[in-house]
This record gives sequence, C-alpha cells and structure tokens, in this order.
Amino acid sequence: MPFALYMLALAVFVMGTSEFMLAGLLPAIATELEISVGTAGLLTSAFAVGMVIGAPVMAAFGRRWPPRHTLVVCLIVFAGSHVIGAMTSAFSLLLITRILSALANAGFLAVALSTATILVPENQKGRALSILLAGTTIATVAGVPGGALLGTALGWRATFWAIALLCLPAIFGIIRGIANTAAQTASTASSPSLLTELGQLATPRLVLTMALGALINGGTFAVFTFLAPVVTETARLDEFWVPLALVMFGSGSFFGVTIAGRLSDQRPGTVLAVGGPLLLAGWILLAATASNPVALIVLVLVQGFLSFGVGSTLITRVLYAASGAPTMGGSYATAALNIGAAAGPVLGAFGLSTGLGLLAPAYVASALTAVSLIIMLLLRCTLMKTGPEANR
Repeated sequence: MPFALYMLALAVFVMGTSEFMLAGLLPAIATELEISVGTAGLLTSAFAVGMVIGAPVMAAFGRRWPPRHTLVVCLIVFAGSHVIGAMTSAFSLLLITRILSALANAGFLAVALSTATILVPENQKGRALSILLAGTTIATVAGVPGGALLGTALGWRATFWAIALLCLPAIFGIIRGIANTAAQTASTASSPSLLTELGQLATPRLVLTMALGALINGGTFAVFTFLAPVVTETARLDEFWVPLALVMFGSGSFFGVTIAGRLSDQRPGTVLAVGGPLLLAGWILLAATASNPVALIVLVLVQGFLSFGVGSTLITRVLYAASGAPTMGGSYATAALNIGAAAGPVLGAFGLSTGLGLLAPAYVASALTAVSLIIMLLLRCTLMKTGPEANR
C-alpha cells in the first residue's frame, strides 16, 4: 500500500481522537468555563452536525482543487481551530472552533476517501478504505484513552494542544506523499459537473448503501455513547473498567475493519450475509446478558469487530456505487457515516428517556440492525449490482 495512504490514516487518527476524546473532557471543560455539563455537551452535538453538513459542502467547494491542496488546507484549519480552542476562555468561541474543526474534518475525510481510491488499483478500494478507517479505530484504542490521561494530568487544554501538534507530521507526510500529478489534476479537471455528481444521489443503489451504512453506524454509536453506565451500573464493575471496555471495543473495531477490508472488494455479499445476522444476534445477546461482567466485556469486543466489519463494507459499497461522482463520492460515504454517528446517540438517549433502562441503546441498535437486514434481504440484487447498469 502507498506511503501516502498511511499518512491519510494518521490524519484520520488525529481527527478521530479529537472527535471521541471530548466525552471524557466535558466535566473539566464545564467546571473551568462555569457552564453545565449539558451545555458543554453541545460541543459534541455541534461537531456531529458539522460533520454531516460539512462533508458535501466542503467536497463541493474544493472539488476543482488538486487533492493535496484540499487535504493540507483542511488539516491546517483543523489544527488552527484546536490552537484557538486551547487558548480561549469563552464557551461561544470554543463552540465555533468545534464547528470549524468538524467542517475541516468532514472535508478532509470526504477528499481522503476519494483520494485513497486513486492511490490503489480499482479492485482494492475496500482494502484502502480499511487502512483509512483504521485510523479511527486506533483512535478509540489509543488516542481517546491517551487524551483522557493527558487531560487528567495536565488539563483539558493540553489535549487540544496535543491534537494541533499531531497534525504537523500528517501535513508534512501528505505534502511529501501525495503529489499533484498530471493524472490526478486531469482527473479532477475532467470530472463530471457538480449537478451530474449530485444527480448520483437519485440512483437507488447509492441511496440504499448510504441508508444501510447510516443504520449500522447508528446502532454502533447508540451503544458506544452510553456504554459507560452499562459497565458501572448494569454489570456493577468499577469505573476502572470503563476505559478497558472502550479499548476492547476499539480493538474489535480495528480487527473488524482490517479483516473486512480484505474481503469487501471480492466478497461483500458474504461479509454482509454472515456478519449482519451475527451483529443483530450480538446486540440482542448483549442486552440479555449485560449484567454478567464477563459476557459484557467479551460481547463489547465481538460487537466492535462485527459492527465495524459490516459498517466498513457498506461504506466501501457506497464508494463503488458513487463511481459516477469521483469528486463527491467520498462526501457521500462521510455523510452516511456521520448521519449514523449523529442519530445513534440521539435515538439511544430517547430510548433511555422512555424508561427502558440503561440497556435501551442496545435495543435501539438491535432495531436499527434488524431494519437494515430486512432492507438488505428485500433489495439485495440492487445492493450487489456492479458495472454500468448499477447506477441506473
């Protein structure tokens, strides 16, 4: 795999760490800025909304730029937003920096997903995507706990500075590893018009794969967001086990993305047919056995593996389905990911408010996964189409 692909993954790791680590920093931010934890939680919501909106907007804005320029500009804006965030004492300005960070993150990921497919042969999109998304899964394993420890030792501002500094090697690596070659420039210049690329959103196969990706990711983040109280209250484990559970989930997701990446190009139907039902069974089993600490920790690992394996395969299918939108296809994949990431926690919180208990997010994940499996079963022929007829 090309060196540039790993530099893109490094940047995705940094951005993923920034996105997820905030959950552990909210109490400290709320205390220092003299706001409620609920108000501080708006920082997370603003980031999620910025990601959903930013992916297509930023991709459309920078579609005529060479990929390297767009990637570097997005990274610079991302790093600069964290520098400002680390220095400000005004919550309103901190909120603005999170929105800017999300827009830059969304723009970067949208272009990175499209660029990754240029860096590898046509039949290796899934493997390239697995390397790229591995940056996110490693963030949950190492970046988020590391950020939490740094925040505890030196304060939440130190984590913002660390994120900004980690952007620097990624910037230099992309400058060095991704050349604005004549082929890339010609590909960008000769790409279809924006209206033509947006018109791809009317194709059944693309809409279907985006919806399925959002459903699976929604279930994943519904459980992931509210995992801590399940560990401490349902399983009655000490708080020490919360970061361990998150690391187990992240480890599972890393292996899920890695293994699925080697299968999703040639055997996507097998991954979905086997992994989808197992994922549903896992959510149901987790809801039924969460009071057993051993069962909970094992299932957290297994569900991380299955959810990201199935989810990354569907996102790969989005890229294949969006082959007629070479500059916007990555933004469609990014939007599908983040619609799920934004909606999942909201649905999980709604479930908690209905009195279903702390396992409500697992019920939500089960329902979303079941819906996705029904859609896959009914429309499997459309989902697995290949060739020119797939986009009609």
